[in-house]
Amino acid sequence: MAVGGRADLRWSIVAACVCLALIGRRVVAQAPTSPAADSTNPRQVQPERPTVATHAGTVAPGYLEIEAGVERDQFTHETSALAVPIVWKFGLASHVQLSASTPFASNDATSGIGDWAVGIKWRLLDDAPIVGDFAILPQIKAPTGSLREGTGTSTTDVSFLLISSHDLHGVAMDLNAGLTLRSGDRDAAPSSAFVWTASFGGPIEGNVGWVGELFGYPGTGGPVGQKGTAALLAGPTLQPAEWLALDIGVIVPLTGPQPHAVYLGGVYNVGRLW
Repeated sequence: MAVGGRADLRWSIVAACVCLALIGRRVVAQAPTSPAADSTNPRQVQPERPTVATHAGTVAPGYLEIEAGVERDQFTHETSALAVPIVWKFGLASHVQLSASTPFASNDATSGIGDWAVGIKWRLLDDAPIVGDFAILPQIKAPTGSLREGTGTSTTDVSFLLISSHDLHGVAMDLNAGLTLRSGDRDAAPSSAFVWTASFGGPIEGNVGWVGELFGYPGTGGPVGQKGTAALLAGPTLQPAEWLALDIGVIVPLTGPQPHAVYLGGVYNVGRLW
């Protein structure tokens, strides 16, 4: 996760949960993630994609999953930033999931807790024509981080994400498109921002898989507006158990002020809470 406009769009997510939080990030398991997993095998992890992309699947009702990760962004030889997003996912119903993110951010000068966010993923359609498994994810972000220390935007954000997931003969494809609207000082962050992603993943051999993703943030206006960015993400994935998945990879900028980055992550299905 980077700083600024990109950071507050990225919703942010093991020797117990503490170690997982230090090594986790959004992950792709071996084959496509199927929404049917929340009823046939509730301990099967529902890993979401690296960076902003996510799938339409939801955690089984009454179950908890934790996604967490570490990403290092390199802006210049002298300037870098570190992000540790943690996402708590609760299954509320067969097609409804509550997500709460509690990110931690650090740069060359300061560090601290970032802006907290809460959202509801609601899967509206399963295996529908054209859109496949289709879900919406509205979310609200509170200004709990610090603009001065670079861990937040000092704005209250409302975002809305459209999610379309498909199984292309064993390859998972997830398409996302989202809009964020912000209240507060336009000198702190643009009043609106967009994001798009196209994520793909599948198996290689056994419990080893792969992930590739294209994502971008169109340009924004205002005093702190930026040029549009696009980037490519790629890396291997590992699922040592049905309840645990890990990944590692790199992010390479294609256009705009997008930093180079490396990430390491995981998702852990804790089990039934109620």
